[in-house]
Amino acid sequence: MDPWSPNVIVAATDGSEQSLRAANAAAALARTNDAHLFIVTVVRPPEGWWGIVGAPPPAESLGNALADAQRVVLEKTVEAVDLSGVRFDTVEEVGDPANQLAAFSEEKEADLMVIGQRGAGLVERIMVGSVADRLVHIATVPVLVVP
Repeated sequence: MDPWSPNVIVAATDGSEQSLRAANAAAALARTNDAHLFIVTVVRPPEGWWGIVGAPPPAESLGNALADAQRVVLEKTVEAVDLSGVRFDTVEEVGDPANQLAAFSEEKEADLMVIGQRGAGLVERIMVGSVADRLVHIATVPVLVVP
């Protein structure tokens, strides 16, 4: 039996220290296995982000704010992770992080998804559970959770 060797790895990042450790682990695995690495950030659009009263701002304002947030997270991750010798792409998604990451991994036929045990969102963990917990249950690819 041949040993398992991932060809496509997805690393989820939200800019937190744990997600950066996970991205470093994913990059090391990609380098060792000559795998393609996708560094993915998913931003959940805040419900009612314009406040309780008044009309919502134009959709363009939300889009610009989310794009800026994603760019910062991806830049921080690319700067913090040793990507030497790794074929990689950065990807920006909007929506529910667990669902988007699971769908992206399936679409790219990933062999492995790597995610930090806890991310930046304390309120989300309290309200809906951690993204890592949800991914372990819904993903169709193996999930490596890095503490």
